[in-house]
Amino acid sequence: MPFRIARIYDPAEPDGGLRILVDRLWPRGIKKSDARIDGWMKDIAPSSELRTWFGHRPDRFAEFGKRYREELRSNPAVGALRKLGKGKIVTLLYGARDPEVNHALVLRAVLQGRSATKPARPKKTRA
Repeated sequence: MPFRIARIYDPAEPDGGLRILVDRLWPRGIKKSDARIDGWMKDIAPSSELRTWFGHRPDRFAEFGKRYREELRSNPAVGALRKLGKGKIVTLLYGARDPEVNHALVLRAVLQGRSATKPARPKKTRA
């Protein structure tokens, strides 16, 4: 299942496949008519309580990841999103500013069967 992540504010990649917004709230400054999304899965986003507690604070990201994964365990939207990703590229869109501290990273890890809070880093090759 090739899941990618991208900010909704960034230009759409031509090979980005299905573009699914995974935020509970509509991103500021984006018109729905200009969003270039194929779907909006509000229910897969962190609960309002968890999102408010997290506040995109880097020092809370590890704990946020644990709590969010717990929410996702019983969320039927995870299965629906996995089905969308069968044999297709799916880009998970988020509105947060920080590309290294956001819920889409945790969601992608769960969808790919990883438990890490941060995404796997590509291995560096020696020149």
